[in-house]
Amino acid sequence: MTDTESLLKKYYADNREAYEILLTHSRQVRDYALELLERHPELKDVDRTFVAEAAMLHDIGIFMCNAPGIHCHGTHQYIEHGYLGGELLRAEGLPRHALVCERHTGMGLSLDMIVKNDYPLPHRDMRPQSLEEKLVCYADKFFSKSHTDRMYTPEVARSKVVRFGEEEGERFDEFRKIFG
Repeated sequence: MTDTESLLKKYYADNREAYEILLTHSRQVRDYALELLERHPELKDVDRTFVAEAAMLHDIGIFMCNAPGIHCHGTHQYIEHGYLGGELLRAEGLPRHALVCERHTGMGLSLDMIVKNDYPLPHRDMRPQSLEEKLVCYADKFFSKSHTDRMYTPEVARSKVVRFGEEEGERFDEFRKIFG
């Protein structure tokens, strides 16, 4: 089992405000993902320990991005936080966790979407593949780092992702059929 909070502290030692926001958000995502698993006994083969760890680490890369509203003052665009976090986790010897990290942005980003929108991302498919990846991605959409005092309804969560295209909304609907 990975000591996720120690790993987060390692990268956020100099930024207490961002750490507290990240920790609150990550715990919300973890707890909701595990709650969804409890509601769905047919998903008994999903690795609960891995889901809990990956949910805690999925946003580890935000400190490298320029997002002053959540006390992050890096040089990268926020859309890059997933793959940047994935690189950190690979360097930590956590390749499966890294996949969750880079595949949770939006509802996952297709290569076509990355190229079409000229996103500053590696040109590869970054859509969730495993049930664990899909679960963390889905649970994440219900919580905001800038408003940690609330949980979105499915309708609000969907409306936030569909702003980036109907493909995102369709993927949300697909994941909702599995977990919602």
